[in-house]
Amino acid sequence: MDFAYTTRTRELLGRLGQFMDEYVYPAERVYDEQIAAADNPHDQPPIMRELQAEARRQGLWNLFMTHDGLGAGLTNLEYAPLAEMVGRSIIGNETINCSAPDTGNMEILAMFGTEQQKQQWLKPLLDCEIRSAFAMTEPAVASSDATNITSTIRQDGDHYVLNGRKWYISGILDPDCKLIIFMGKSDPDAPAYRRQSMILVPADAPGIEVLRDLPMFGFHDRLGHGEVQFTDVRVPAENMLGAEGDGFAIAQGRLGPGRMHYAMRAIGMAERAMELMCRRSLERTAFGGPLADRGVVREWIARSRIEIDQIRLLTLQASWLMDTKGNAAARSEVAAIKISAMEVAHKVVDRAVQTFGAAGVSNDTVLARMHAITRALQIADGPNEVHLRTIARLEVKKYV
Repeated sequence: MDFAYTTRTRELLGRLGQFMDEYVYPAERVYDEQIAAADNPHDQPPIMRELQAEARRQGLWNLFMTHDGLGAGLTNLEYAPLAEMVGRSIIGNETINCSAPDTGNMEILAMFGTEQQKQQWLKPLLDCEIRSAFAMTEPAVASSDATNITSTIRQDGDHYVLNGRKWYISGILDPDCKLIIFMGKSDPDAPAYRRQSMILVPADAPGIEVLRDLPMFGFHDRLGHGEVQFTDVRVPAENMLGAEGDGFAIAQGRLGPGRMHYAMRAIGMAERAMELMCRRSLERTAFGGPLADRGVVREWIARSRIEIDQIRLLTLQASWLMDTKGNAAARSEVAAIKISAMEVAHKVVDRAVQTFGAAGVSNDTVLARMHAITRALQIADGPNEVHLRTIARLEVKKYV
C-alpha cells in the first residue's frame, strides 16, 4: 500500500490550504454573525456565496465527484486528504460544494439517474444553484434497521403516492432546497431487500409539511434538521430512481465513499481541536506554569497525536481498498472508519474542551459545536453498533 500523495493531490492540497487560511477561517465568525442577524436563520449567508464564488474561481469545486467527468475525477485515496483539510472548519465543505447531504445525493444521481433526472436535478446541484435533502430516518421505528421503515410509495396510474413521517432530514429548511430523495416501502411482499425504493420529490410538492426544526444537542444547523410529514404526495412515475425495489442497492452503491468523507472530515475536526488544545496549553498558566507543563495535559496531547494518526492510516487503507478492490471488498474497513473516526474525533475534542475550561463549553470557540457534531455522528449514517455488527459478522464468516 502506497499512501504517498499524488502530484495532483499535493498541488490541490497546497491550494486548498491557502484558501482555508485566507478565506474560510477568517469567515467563520462572519458566517455565524450573518445567520444570527438574518430574518430566516436557514438562509445562506452572503459570506458563503462569496466564498463559493472564490472557490469556483480557484478551481476548488466539486472535488468529491468522480463520475462521468462531472467533478475533479479524484480517486478516494486522492480526495481523502482534501476532505480532511476542509473538515477542519464547520463551514469548509460548503464553500467548495462538497457538503452533505448534497454530496451523497449527487453521487446517487450520477450513478443511477436517467439523463432527464441528471439534467433536472444533478446539474443545478453541481452548480450549487439548488440544495437537496435525503428522507430516510423515521421517528416511530429504529431506522438503523432500514427494513423497519414504514413510509410507503404506492403507484397510482402514471404517478406514485407517498405517505409517511420522516425526521432529522438535513437540509430541508434551507430555502434553496428544491429536491428530496425519499426512501419508502414500495412492495411489502417482496424479498426483504427489494421492498424499498427511492424516488425524487420536488420540495414544493403539495402534501409536504415541515413540522419542526430539530436541534442537535441544542444547536440548530443552518441547513435545518426537519421533522417532515408526507401526506398523499404525488410525483410522476418517471421520478423513480432506478427501478422499483432498487432502494437498498442504490444506498449501498455510495456508502463506502460517503463514509470515507465522514471519517476524513472527522480527522480534520480532530486536528483542529488538537491545534487549539496545544495553543491553549502554552498560553494558559495555572499553579505556577503553563498547562503544557502539566503531565496530564501532555498525556492528552500525546494520546491525541497517536490516535489521530492511527485513524488517518486506517481511513487511507479503506480508501486504497475501495480504489483497488472495490467497495464490497472494503466493507469491514469502511465500517471500521465510520466507528473509529468519530470516536477518536470526539475524544480529542473533549480533551480540548477540558483544556479550555469554561471557554470550551461556550460558543467563543468552535469546540462545543464540534463536540456536538462528533457525538451526533456516532448515531447518524448508521449508529456505531450497526457497523460493529457488520465487522463481527465478516470476521466470524472467515472461520465458518
